[in-house]
Amino acid sequence: MDFSGPDAIDNAIQAGLDLDGSPIPTEMLILYRDVMDKENARKRSGVKKSMRNRIVKTGSKHFDQDTLNTRLINAGWDGLKAKEIDFFYN
Repeated sequence: MDFSGPDAIDNAIQAGLDLDGSPIPTEMLILYRDVMDKENARKRSGVKKSMRNRIVKTGSKHFDQDTLNTRLINAGWDGLKAKEIDFFYN
């Protein structure tokens, strides 16, 4: 099974397999699904806030701090917050 692209992790979890093809223990899958069910039932605060959160979380893996901060500001969002910098860059 090909686990590439943006849905790779979700597809692997659905199949019960790690990306290397090894099975994910049942208890791990149960806990993951329980937590995700609760998350899926949670009310959302807004699309733009969620977009920014995803950009910061994922963007910090691909951009240095100054680049991500500048791009956030140029796009119309607040720049990186101190707690985000501490968490993602320190």
